[in-house]
Amino acid sequence: MAETEVLFQQRVGSAYSYNELRGRERVIYLSTPKTSKAVWLTSLGPKLEWGNQEMMWPVTGAALKAEPTERLEQLATPKKNFRTPTDYKKAIHVYSCGRQSVIWDVSPMAKKAEASGRVATLSKYKTPPTSYQEDRAKHAFSCGRQSPVWDVSDGAKSARERVRLDGLARAKTPHRDYVPPREVESMVSGNAKNAVASTRLETLARPKSRPEGPFRDPIWPVSPLAKSINASSRQLELAKPKGIPDGYQSNRFVINDVSRSARKAIATTRTQELSRPIMRATMDHVQFNPDAFIVSDAAKKARCPARIEELAQPLKR
Repeated sequence: MAETEVLFQQRVGSAYSYNELRGRERVIYLSTPKTSKAVWLTSLGPKLEWGNQEMMWPVTGAALKAEPTERLEQLATPKKNFRTPTDYKKAIHVYSCGRQSVIWDVSPMAKKAEASGRVATLSKYKTPPTSYQEDRAKHAFSCGRQSPVWDVSDGAKSARERVRLDGLARAKTPHRDYVPPREVESMVSGNAKNAVASTRLETLARPKSRPEGPFRDPIWPVSPLAKSINASSRQLELAKPKGIPDGYQSNRFVINDVSRSARKAIATTRTQELSRPIMRATMDHVQFNPDAFIVSDAAKKARCPARIEELAQPLKR
């Protein structure tokens, strides 16, 4: 066992793919618990180790000593088992998702029973109507339509050939200038197989030889003549850096230093008044009216005029 684990660790540590593991090595790899990739910077909450029965949060002492209510006891009651003892004896019950299986052995009494008149009537196949007439003998192979396949008559079999029919029956010939495509595989002749390469072919067949680098050092000594040379006026002019035009202003710094007077300044009364946020009441308080649905005493004692009573009458249709 220890040798297998050491071999497995060596293969997993290298560029060995886990798909190539076989036998016991693959079982050990699949049985190894998954390692957590979380780090302390991104992990939230307590440290969890998957694969055990420990809870995420410790249970408080009050929860352990608490007594369940009647509702919790009612919900915790398991569902009543309505299965009969005969259901446990069915061999294929496991394939029915926990329900009574529809596949079971047929009893000997059912095999010897005689079908009733209703069962015999339902078991009969559907017959075509009396007015139905089949078109041809091979009508069943034509999806319900008239079949294009039929028997050839004797007269057609013994008919004489005509010049026109003979011409139409001939296959179309290719053009006289038609050249068929060459085969993909070319046959090598015997002379080519026994031929001896010439000196020129052997020279051309040799790969090109290239020397291995580096070909020269990136740093090489400067000659004394180059050190003692004087630059010309044109070279000095070209060596001058590009100047800044007149009136150029550089970019301002992102962070500006606050002046001492601004640090010691005191805000005026107007500035303090403008800096205060506006406090607005919520819409629930603005539109809240507790007397919105209270009927006044005058409305309770009012009498409807004749016009309102007339309009209140339902339409008669």
